[in-house]
Order: sequence, then C-alpha cells, then structure tokens
Amino acid sequence: MKKNVCNFEFDEFGGTSALIARTTGPTLQHDHYLNKGTAFTEEERLELGLSGALPPSCRNLDSQVKNSAVKVDEKKDDIERYIYIRALFDRNVTLAHALIASNIPHYMRIIYTPTVGLVCQRYSNIYRSANGIHFYPGNIHQAEEILKRYTYRDIRVAVVTDNQGILGIGDQGTGGIAICLGKLMLYTQGAGIAPWHCLPISLDIGTNNPDLLADKEYLGWRHERLTGQDYLDFIGTFSTAFKKVFPHALCQWEDFSKQNAFAIRDTYVDEMISFNDDIQGTGAVTLAAIIAAMRIKKEKLKDQVYLVHGAGAGGVGVAEQIFVALCEEGLTAQEAADRIFTTDSKGLVTNTQKLPSYKEKFAKDPKRFPWIAKSSQNILLTIIAEAKVTVLIGTSGQTGSFTKEIAEAVLANTPRPVILPLSNPTANCEATPEDIIHWTHGKALVATGSPFAPVEYKKHTFPIGQCNNVFVFPGVGLGTIGSGATKVLPSFFTAAAHAVARQVSDKALARGELLPAVEQLREVSMEVAVAVGTKAIEEGVAPRCSFSTFEHRGNPGRLRALLSNMRWEPTYLPIKLNEEC
Repeated sequence: MKKNVCNFEFDEFGGTSALIARTTGPTLQHDHYLNKGTAFTEEERLELGLSGALPPSCRNLDSQVKNSAVKVDEKKDDIERYIYIRALFDRNVTLAHALIASNIPHYMRIIYTPTVGLVCQRYSNIYRSANGIHFYPGNIHQAEEILKRYTYRDIRVAVVTDNQGILGIGDQGTGGIAICLGKLMLYTQGAGIAPWHCLPISLDIGTNNPDLLADKEYLGWRHERLTGQDYLDFIGTFSTAFKKVFPHALCQWEDFSKQNAFAIRDTYVDEMISFNDDIQGTGAVTLAAIIAAMRIKKEKLKDQVYLVHGAGAGGVGVAEQIFVALCEEGLTAQEAADRIFTTDSKGLVTNTQKLPSYKEKFAKDPKRFPWIAKSSQNILLTIIAEAKVTVLIGTSGQTGSFTKEIAEAVLANTPRPVILPLSNPTANCEATPEDIIHWTHGKALVATGSPFAPVEYKKHTFPIGQCNNVFVFPGVGLGTIGSGATKVLPSFFTAAAHAVARQVSDKALARGELLPAVEQLREVSMEVAVAVGTKAIEEGVAPRCSFSTFEHRGNPGRLRALLSNMRWEPTYLPIKLNEEC
C-alpha cells in the first residue's frame, strides 16, 4: 500500500498537536493537510526541502485569508464561489477553514444552503477532484477494504447519504455527496472536529431522476435505484463494514427518503453510533425555538397544543422531539401524544387510514376526538379551533398554506402564538414572517427554516431567528464522540435543544428572537456538546472516552475540559519530520 504523505500526532485529549511529514520536498505542497502555501516560514522551507519551490516572501494566515476573501468576492456567482472554496480546501485545508471562520454567516450560505442544492444538481458538470467515498453495487463488496484506507486519519464522524431525499430537490444521484461535504465542513466550523477526522460517504444505489439517467456526463451509477431486499442488503453490507472498521465513530445518516430515513435510523440505532439529522436535528432545533418562546411566554411546554403541518421526515422528527420533551416534563406517553397533531397531503393524520409506520405514533383516533368528523374546507382551521392549538409548525413545503385566517385562529387561543414556517427554500415557506407579524399585530413569536430579514412593525424591529440544524448536529457529534457514548439516545436531542435555547440572551428574547445568531456557532456547539456528553454520562452510555487518554470519569467538569481541548482551530500546526526522512 502506498505510504501516506501525512500522519498525525495527538495529545492526551485526542486533539492534534502536530502533523507528521513522511517525505520532504515539493510533494508536501500537494497534501492539503500539510500544505501552508506561502505561509511556510523560511525555517520550514529549509527543513522540509521547500527552498526554491515557493516565492521568497512569506504570508501569514491572516494575510492569506484576506487575499482569498478578495478572490471569492470577485467570482461572478455563488456556484463559482463554491468551486473556489472547495478547490482551496483541496489544496490547503487550514486556509479554507480560516477563510470560512472569518465570516461564517457569509460563507455558510456558499458552502451549504442554499448554494449546495445547486451544487448537487450540477455535480457532474463542476466536478474537479475526488472527495470522500462513493460506494455503488460494483464495489460495495469491498466496503471494509475501502474504509480501511482511511484509518490513518482516525475517522471520528462520517456523514452518509443515499442521495434520494435532498431537501427541496429530491433525488440527485451521486451529486448528493456535496451535502455530506458541506455538513462536515460545518462539523469542523462548529464543533472543531478536525477535517482529517471527517469522512463524506455516498451510497450510490442508482437514481430515478430521468434527467440524470439521460445525461451523458453523469458520473454516478447509471441505473434505476435499488429497492426492496437489494437495497437493504446494500445498506447492511455498508453498515457492517463501517462498524467493524470504525467502531467508535459517529455515523450521521443524511437525506434519505422519509420511509428509508426512519427505517434505517431505527434499524441501526443499537448497532452503530448513529442518528439522522433530517429527523432528529430538525426536531431538536425546532424544539429549541419553542423552548425559547416559552421563556418569553413564561409558560411550560406541557401547557401547549402543537400542530405540525407536513408529516414528512422533518415534520415527524419535530413531533417526536416535542413528544420526548413533554414526557420529560412529566406527561405520560398518551398525554404527550394527545397534544401533538400532524397533517399530510390527505389532511389530519388519523388511524382510520393506512399509514407508513413512522406516522402512526401521532395518528389520532376519531373516537377520542369527536370533532375530527366535522367537515371543513380548511382542515388546519378546524384543528386549530377545536384542539386549541398554540404552536403551529410548517414543514409541508406548501407556499402560502399559513393564511391570515389561520394566524388569527392561533392568536385566538393564546396571547403569544408560536408560528414557525420552516419549509425550505424561501419560496416554499408557508408564510412570510412579515405577514405573520402583521396578521397577529406583532404578537406572534416567529422563526423560519430559511434566513429572513428583520420585520418592521409599528416602530418595532423583529429579528427573525432561523431554525438551522447547524446549531445542533456539530455539538451532538462532539458530545457523543468526546464522552465515548456507545449510542445516540433521543434524550441527547432534548438536551441539545435546551442548550441551544439557553444561548438566546434575555435581550434577544425581548426582541422576539428564538434562536442564536450564526456568529455564535462555535459557542453554541460547545454548550450543546457539554449538554449531550453530560446526558450520555447520566444515561450510562458513556463508559469511557473513545478518542482520548484523558478520562472524563463521569465528571461533567472534566468532560468540558476534554471537549475544549479536543477542538481544532483553523491555525497552522507544527510540522514534524518522520524519523525515516
């Protein structure tokens, strides 16, 4: 096997203390972990055999970031900006992450939503270099061997997709790996999980997208999607190999279709350290917004009635997380379920219809809710009025489905209605924050799934918080791997939601903000990680630290110290020569 150019030296906390160069000379500039570009000092150039390979003058990292920012801004559109940043990542990881960290709200919209959706669609056209792993039926039987090639990087988190349920655009075939790349960059930005510990994986089991199948330039497996037992066998083969090669690493399932998302999450929850961000991350960040709203309302979660409009993966994930939180507040399972209503394309989800298993928990029995039999042209109005809904959540993707009449109906049930139109992208939002605030005379507490500008109403400014999963999954990842948790529990996400909500200041709450600002990402991620790791200790699923010789010994204070020291900052690390050089 070819020797890796770069290896890593770890400290007692599992953090990277130095990079180990296993060769010298210009080859080092082609390793994106080792490469510092013009920032190699004169001493490093002499020691590493780089004299003459670079221009004489040295630039420090700050200067490199400023220079790169100018180049990004010069690009004609966000796709070109994305290509530049990814190319920078492929030649100098540290500089790419330092650039993103310099203005994370600005660059996050380029490396992730909304630009990443376009990248998925144009993946084959804009392909520049290999990133991550592409499994398909032609190589899945080699899964273990392929994964072992990455063991030298001490993989700690993998984002894994089958590319079928890309948010808002559906089946994108092999292009879905761009979502994994973006999510892992945010793991690094938020949680400080070093990029060499991250692994993007595409499970390319074909595509049913006719445009891709007809595209001669398409780079994926040109075949209709595997289904049934063939699909299950493929996922099973991958999961067995992943668990064997990386038994302590976290696997985040990403962008599976709603049916497969729940089935895979539930099948492997006890076999792998894994979770589904579309279900559980969405649920947690939405719950965080609701918890923040309760701080404003000075009420409890268990005193609310919830309506989730859109019972897909995200919507049911929201309902599940609310359910867990209500039970933690003391309600029985039945009492909690009775306070959560869900709708799909057929109306209110009831047990009188044949349902996918993931919808059954919140299906209502008309015998227990006689008003369900009432005929109505607007089922949302009926549910809001009859069930006395106080928290309305939109995950339907149906533009304009929250009308003035609906907003007023929620307002009739509570002085401060919580209305969360979460559908992405902006064009699919159930209602704009501006309309909701005007319809409710400034009383509604609003957060959205997409970014919106602040709303002006009667000389008051209402900032609009964004229910962005980025506040949750990086911290869940760090807390899980740092504590050495052997599984990911539903309670982790309730703990994460409370941690996110606590990061909304009293001043922000007074303005009606329900989520932190993206600029707070690293701080929020740290608090989420501590909360999740502490919960793992309390629940007895964290017997040891997987990636560190520094034991937390079940002590939350020591856990915080461990997590803090594990985190990587985008600064150049010392480079040491391997003794063989």
